[in-house]
This record gives sequence, C-alpha cells and structure tokens, in this order.
Amino acid sequence: MNVYLVGGAVRDKLLNLPVKDRDWVVVGADPQELLQQGYQSVGKDFPVFLHPDTHEEYALARIERKTGAGYTGFECHFGKEVTLEEDLSRRDLTINAMAEDDQGKIIDPYGGQKDLQEQVLRHVSNAFVEDPLRVLRVARFLARYHHLGFRVADETMALMQRIADSGELESLTPERVWVETEKALTEPSPWRYFEILRQCRALAAVFPELDTLFGVPQPPKHHPEIDTGVHVMMTLQAALQLMKDQDTAPNKEQRVAILFSLLCHDLGKGLTPPETLPSHPGHEDISDFLSKKVCKRLRAPNPVKRLSSLVARYHTHCHRAFELKPSTVMRLLEALDLMRRPETLEPFLLACEADAKGRTGFENREYNQADYLRDCAQAAKQVQAKELVNLGYKGETLGIELRKRRIDAIRSMKKSYLKDSE
Repeated sequence: MNVYLVGGAVRDKLLNLPVKDRDWVVVGADPQELLQQGYQSVGKDFPVFLHPDTHEEYALARIERKTGAGYTGFECHFGKEVTLEEDLSRRDLTINAMAEDDQGKIIDPYGGQKDLQEQVLRHVSNAFVEDPLRVLRVARFLARYHHLGFRVADETMALMQRIADSGELESLTPERVWVETEKALTEPSPWRYFEILRQCRALAAVFPELDTLFGVPQPPKHHPEIDTGVHVMMTLQAALQLMKDQDTAPNKEQRVAILFSLLCHDLGKGLTPPETLPSHPGHEDISDFLSKKVCKRLRAPNPVKRLSSLVARYHTHCHRAFELKPSTVMRLLEALDLMRRPETLEPFLLACEADAKGRTGFENREYNQADYLRDCAQAAKQVQAKELVNLGYKGETLGIELRKRRIDAIRSMKKSYLKDSE
C-alpha cells in the first residue's frame, strides 16, 4: 500500500501558497484493509475514508467511466490494480493532477509543473468534456489565480465551448451552480469567473439574466463604459477595493451577499425596450423582480436574497440621497429594516458605492451619500420609543409620533449637511 498527497495541496505548495486542505490517494489497497487500520468510511459513490488521527480524507485510487448525462453520470471502479497515473488522469486540470510521495518527490505525469510555471490552466485529457461541472471549476480557478497571471489554454477553452454548446450544462443542479459561484465570489478576481463563462458561451446557460446585459448600452454621460455587462464586472472590482480600504472588512457571508447583489442590481436593464435605450427608466423594480427569480432558481441563502433585492430596488435612492425628502429617507431606512437589522446598512451602502464607482472615470470620486445616510440612520435610531412612552404616548399614536420625530431628526441632519456644503 502506497499513500500520496494529491491535488490542491501539491499545487498550492508548488505555488508557495498556504495549503488549506490535504487530500490523499491510496494505491494498492482495498476498503477492508483501511477499515482494519481504523479508517472511517464516508464515501457513498466511491471509497473515501477519514484518517483515524488527522481526519483528513484518504481515497482509494479509482478510474471513472462515463455512463450517462451530466456530472453524476459516471461509473466508478477501484481496486488494487488501479495505478496512481490512472487515478490522476481523471482529474480536470494538469495543475491538479500531481502527487507527492512520502519522500517529497513530485509525481507529475501530465505536465502540471510546466503549466504552473507558464501560468496555464490546461485540461488533462479529452475526458474533460464528460463532466460539465468542469466548465465552472476552470472558471473558478481562473478567478483564484488570475492575479498571478494565469490564463485558460486555448485548447481547454475550445473544450469548454464544446460542453456549453452540447447542452450538458443544463444537467447541473441549481445547488451545484450556486456552490461553484459562491466559491468564485470569495476568490481574488471573481469577475473573471463570469467573464470566462461568457467567453465560452456557458454564462447564458447558468446565468442568462446576467449574460443578457453584455452589449446593452447606457447613457455615456453617466456610464462612459457604456456596456451594462462591463459596468457590472467593474462594480465587483470596485467593491473589492472598498472592502480592502475599510478598517473592518465584511466577513465571507457578507462579501458573497454584496458581490451577488451587484451582479443582480441592474438585471432589469436587460429587458429595457429597444426604443428606450440607452435610458433605463424603471429598471430598479424589474431588477428586483429578476434578482428574486435568480436567487430562487439558484437556491441562494436568505441573506443573499434579501440584500440583492434591496440593492436592486433602492440603489438609485442611495445615489440620490441628498435629493430625497426626509420622509423618503425614512422609508428607505424602513425598507432596510434598520431598527431590527442594523447590520444590513453597511453592506447596502458598500454595494451602492461600488455601483457608483464601478464606472470608467468614476473610480476615485467621493461618495458622500454613504456618510449622509449613515448619519441619518444614526439620528433616527437616537429617537427611542421609551422616551415617548414616558410622555404618555401609546398604541397607534406612539408609532405615528415615533416615526414623525425620526423624520424630524433626519430633516435636521439634512439641514446640517446643506449648511456645511454652503
């Protein structure tokens, strides 16, 4: 029995990147041998075991044969006769098809080290086309390593296009698409995930509402980049820069929600009648409707659904914050559910600021609307129901008076801002 470190741990070690998870392949053994040594069986479709001490995953070397449609249509074969090279041959990319033995020697039958050096994402074999999920995985790896200079090999891109054109992407479950997309949104260059999917014609299958935005014009005065799809990609970059500049960066869940809300915030522009272009009146409500539709289809988590809906519907309210009546600002804060969910405000403001800065020539413009709305929110929160109860208000009159005084507090804040700007 021989044990090898495989996959991402070997790849990232060679790239001098932190190794997060370690996976192992066992060659020349059967399940009974591992069970006798104290390993715990966890694999359903193929033999995967947890090490009795480290709890890391150890998989018996296996080969797979395509037996049906989609990424689940495979028959797995394992046995003592399966070699390490055969096991590595079923992997997606050459940089993921390397192993390391217990002496630290790299086993690299498919040229992964060379592709690492040349910064290329290349498929291992033509069996790549048998699994449509690999299109999303390659796009996600590009989102991870784009900042290091990686690109997708032309011949691999051709196979990705072949998969997209075959219709096999339709076999991917919404949950699987969401998992890959969510992971991509945590990578250093998430916009490259969507750009490469569009380049290989896969975006239309997994996210048609977003794909439609490319080529849709916007008014050059407000959007010098013109193309709506390009603008949406720019907002992701702007959001990441804002997160980097903040003292307290959003956590992983907040980051995913913010970035996905930006993907959805202008979806309504894809349905603007041609005679109205390049203007998009009323796109906010349509974007809200489509964001809910997309989130439902992909089974996105509730925080993602909620923020995406809010940003789609109210991002232009935020942009026009200084023009809004105090009562309208109050309605915006109520829509955000400020009093019960104060944690929603900052992700909403960051997404709106990213939308404003995700435009050619606007990247470094001040966005004072965010500070203004923060101050309005703080002023409104300082008006407490307890004070009014002590004054004798109760029932419906308490709610009416509380809202009135909060609007008055926002009005005072607006006057203060106007005075400072004179």
